Amino acid sequence: MRTKKIPLLAPRPLSLKMTGGSFTPSPELLVEIALYTTEKEVAAAGLDLRRDSSMGHPQAYRLQVSTRGIRVEAATEAGWFYALMTLRQLVRQAGKSRRISCCRIEDRPDFAVRGVMLDISRDRVPSMETILRLVELWAELKLNQVQLYTEHTFAYSRHRRVWENASPFTGEEIRILDDACRERCIELVPNQNSFGHLERFLRHPAYRHLAESPEGCIDFWGNCRPYPTSLYPGSPEALEFLQGLYDELLPNFSSRLFHVGMDEIFDLGQGRSREAVARLGAGRVYLEFLLKVHAEVSRRGRRMLYWGDMMLRTPELIAELPRDSIAGVWGYEAAHPFAGQCRRFAAAGLCFYVFPGTSSWNSLGGRWHNARANLFEAGRQGARHGARGYVMADWGDYGHWQQLPVSVPGTVYGAGIAWGVRRNEDMDMVRVLSELIFMDDTKRAAGALLSLGGVYRRAGVKLENASVLHALFADRDNRGYRRAVQRLNARGLERAEAQVHECLEAAQAARIRAEGGELLQSEL
Repeated sequence: MRTKKIPLLAPRPLSLKMTGGSFTPSPELLVEIALYTTEKEVAAAGLDLRRDSSMGHPQAYRLQVSTRGIRVEAATEAGWFYALMTLRQLVRQAGKSRRISCCRIEDRPDFAVRGVMLDISRDRVPSMETILRLVELWAELKLNQVQLYTEHTFAYSRHRRVWENASPFTGEEIRILDDACRERCIELVPNQNSFGHLERFLRHPAYRHLAESPEGCIDFWGNCRPYPTSLYPGSPEALEFLQGLYDELLPNFSSRLFHVGMDEIFDLGQGRSREAVARLGAGRVYLEFLLKVHAEVSRRGRRMLYWGDMMLRTPELIAELPRDSIAGVWGYEAAHPFAGQCRRFAAAGLCFYVFPGTSSWNSLGGRWHNARANLFEAGRQGARHGARGYVMADWGDYGHWQQLPVSVPGTVYGAGIAWGVRRNEDMDMVRVLSELIFMDDTKRAAGALLSLGGVYRRAGVKLENASVLHALFADRDNRGYRRAVQRLNARGLERAEAQVHECLEAAQAARIRAEGGELLQSEL
């Protein structure tokens, strides 16, 4: 008796039952599944779409492939779309025969919001071709929110001197991207840091009057930052500056959500707000500025999302945060205390998202083992404490040295956790990456990429938020990096080098057939 082959799906669905037999979709239906087209056109091509308001979750779906055809039931258009993404993977695995094994799938997500935030402000800005291709991948992984982390890489008409050498996104490009996202049930959320991390503006003399510490500051880790990084929260001109950014940026987005950043205010109290901080406390000064920003966001008909790290420094003030705002609980190490931090916002009755990371940045080849633990723990604790959203951060610290494929394992695994924490915990990454992402029957590309993501451990020196091998090339003014590099020895470097050579040999033997495969393989 032949064993029924269970199809590979990522994210793994809530339930999948093989029912025997197969069905071959018409060429017209295959085209509609591949192109994510409209409900009317998909139905005209032969897909039986049905509304079912009793599904219990607005994004849930039921997919049945029988010998007579394909039926999809969902309460909303989003549910239909996610069923189509599942069908797309079933068709891909059917190969040239296009014969899909009959099955019944019931599925729904753990997190209502599942997203990715891509850093476009630390020197690597994707082309429109690349970002649109990424949107295709994210849609298939059932992600429904995208953010482009922005400090200075939007082409603001009044600030050309700041972005002119930074390849910024224009308003027209954002509108094109917004349309592409909406067609795939993805919300493109505007993102503009609005307090700290503004050195790309404040380093210019014309902006120094807006700065908290015009001559630079000492950050949380004892490093000297030669340029100002944060706005002076007591300056009316600083608020006017933000008003101008918001008025130009926001009309390009259909989303009613707005991420204003406001993390890591290194210099608060070191400069012009020293007296106010001494009198009121850093937490109170920060909160008062956050409330001013919130008023501007609300005035423009948006809901404010902000990083929660600064308020966690003064947890007694969390209860005073705006009730309609959303906090971002972020952390990128395997042992990050998501449990305690989520608990604080939940106890205050506030909406919050968890933000784990892909662990690609500051690494060259990734930190895969750290990423897997960090992504899972964020999902476990976020689900336990009632987080509404799960958004993966893919940063570009110190110049975004990592190549695009390095971010792929974390993104794929994190998307699975966001959709279903427990059922995707043990995702078979080599198989998923090989069959669904790279379409590489040798499995060499996936093996090489995951092995490369373990090279950082071979060096024998642990470093938070980075690989010591990256520290060899990066900012020599970083005290933590200098100390880590001093602990390196020849034996550790030789182990790392040997594993890199093994990865290189495997990557060269791979056969990536996915769109853009030649570029992906050369980057790997």
